[in-house]
Amino acid sequence: MSMRWTGLAVAVTLLVGATLAIPVRASAAPGCAAPTGVYADAAPWPQGLFGPKRIWRLSTGAGQLVAVVGTGVDAANRQLSGRLADAKAVAGMSDPRHDCDGRGTLAAGMIAARPDAHTTFVGLAPGARLLSVKYTQTTSGGDSEPDPDGLAAAIKAAVAAHASVICVAVPAAHGSGALTDALRDAADADAVVVAPARIGSSDHPVGRSYPTSSPGVLGVAVAGRDGAAASTEDGDYLDVAAPGAGVVGLAAGTGGALGHKWPATDPAAAAGYAAGAAALLRAYQPKLTAAQVVDRITRTATDSGAARDPRLGAGMIDPAAAVGAPLPAHRSSPSPGPTAIPAAVAAVPPSEPYRDLVLVSGLGAPGAALLLLLAVRTVRRGRRRRWRPARQT
Repeated sequence: MSMRWTGLAVAVTLLVGATLAIPVRASAAPGCAAPTGVYADAAPWPQGLFGPKRIWRLSTGAGQLVAVVGTGVDAANRQLSGRLADAKAVAGMSDPRHDCDGRGTLAAGMIAARPDAHTTFVGLAPGARLLSVKYTQTTSGGDSEPDPDGLAAAIKAAVAAHASVICVAVPAAHGSGALTDALRDAADADAVVVAPARIGSSDHPVGRSYPTSSPGVLGVAVAGRDGAAASTEDGDYLDVAAPGAGVVGLAAGTGGALGHKWPATDPAAAAGYAAGAAALLRAYQPKLTAAQVVDRITRTATDSGAARDPRLGAGMIDPAAAVGAPLPAHRSSPSPGPTAIPAAVAAVPPSEPYRDLVLVSGLGAPGAALLLLLAVRTVRRGRRRRWRPARQT
């Protein structure tokens, strides 16, 4: 190969290498959340459990608006590009597109993070649009404990924006009349409300969370990879469990680049996964009411045993089963695990535009090397046919 073509191959190689290594620009304000880095290892365990690419053959959550109620959503994270439809602040909060705490962004990523070739992490329902509703700056600690009336105003704002799913990333420790009224408005609007259990400690035990413990809300326990409960809150109002311990999620404070946080253990992650499942289901079966969505997600959960666990509810959510599997009449024995989509259904190609995104997300370094090889072979063939690159004048 002549020096000219060797130089061309080297240039292509450098270009490919540059696209595979995107640094995180540290821009988080002092005391605010910051990314761990860009996650590029094996797919996070919840994705291995759920197999989201199989589910996308049926539903990506397209057409659904999911409100993330909490500390704001950092819309600058590259995997949220184009996902944030709107943002609102209530109770005198600052910019809802800024998230110093990080929990709102964590939940948003579990719901709708777009596939990206530089990471194996992706949201459960990347076709859904997001609405950031900021009502609190932080999640705990004395006077900064989330205000239930502020939470009520946030839920009302989500209802007014016609959100089909409302994900409460940060629940409150107390209820209020205003919160009860807001939940009634959500029920009247047929919106699915999802809220997580909290994680306490021996020094700081937790009681009921709101609206997690309220009627009609999909109450979500936090579970780890082994299926055990990580949340310490318990009660018969917990419907299901979702991954929220030792997970990978989107980070706030990336300055417009790609960025993740891991390992993360937080109720916001579990709420995000459950809300993503609700968005997938509502997109695939739009005639289901909010109550039917909650019932279906609960009844298709991976049962942890014959008796309902007060810390895990009916068991781990199974989005594939919730979307496309026959609804079981009852759960008298443990489920063998997350339900596989039938082969005939799995053969259906993903809907646009996510067919291309699924392919790109699996490209990685081997795919880049293949592109380089094809480019070099094309150049060689061109030389044999007396083709020359155009000269600059």
